[in-house]
Amino acid sequence: MSVPESRPVAPHDGEASTRERVLELVVEQGPVSAATLARVLHLTPAAVRRHITHLEDHGQVVVHDPAGLGARGRGRPARHYVATDAGRAVLSDAYSDLATHALAFLRQVAGADAVEAFAASRVSELEKRYASILESAGPAPAERVHALAEALTSDGYAATTRTAGTAGLALQLCQGHCPVQDVAEEFPQLCEAETQAFSRLLGVHVQRLATLAGGGHVCTTHVPLTAVRPRTTRVGGAQEAARTTTPPTGDVTEGI
Repeated sequence: MSVPESRPVAPHDGEASTRERVLELVVEQGPVSAATLARVLHLTPAAVRRHITHLEDHGQVVVHDPAGLGARGRGRPARHYVATDAGRAVLSDAYSDLATHALAFLRQVAGADAVEAFAASRVSELEKRYASILESAGPAPAERVHALAEALTSDGYAATTRTAGTAGLALQLCQGHCPVQDVAEEFPQLCEAETQAFSRLLGVHVQRLATLAGGGHVCTTHVPLTAVRPRTTRVGGAQEAARTTTPPTGDVTEGI
């Protein structure tokens, strides 16, 4: 997987700010190796390992099982790191407790339907803002997913894209940070409304595979890049529904 280039960290930034940048990249790009972090931050591997050790000691990052990240040659496989809830909390917004209590009160006095209505209203504003951004990206499905990831990142969701499978017929939209994670743990309606908004924006049925609120290390949404349309064929005088798959347009690349 590829990662965006980052500015070099100047010496006067200090240890704390450099360590925070390391944590940000683990949140955004995890699972990610120390070697990749060193390349992006223009640091020595030894310096990155020092920061990783500090973050591990403080329970902010952990080693992730690298199975499925791709075959590696001889020798010990590289460690890949992901952020913990404590690590994400360092970067999270405040007022989660207040929002959770407010929604709990809303559910108590107005019922679960009121919470769903609130969740839908919340994502509707996001959807309106993102619609023009995706429209500018053009009709290519992959480009629209990348544009959505960039829009989400600008709003603090640390979103990236990854190619799903070897055939390149789908992308995974990954969100390494969620400003409302603590609230969504009690009110999954927020995640459900967001998923439905992604489907409408991308014009395909997407599937949420994991969420930070549900215990995942990243929110992962599977986005197919093929448009399935029905057609009919005659078999023995009767019409049968069949499906044809339109191949995706545009190049399928990792947007990380």
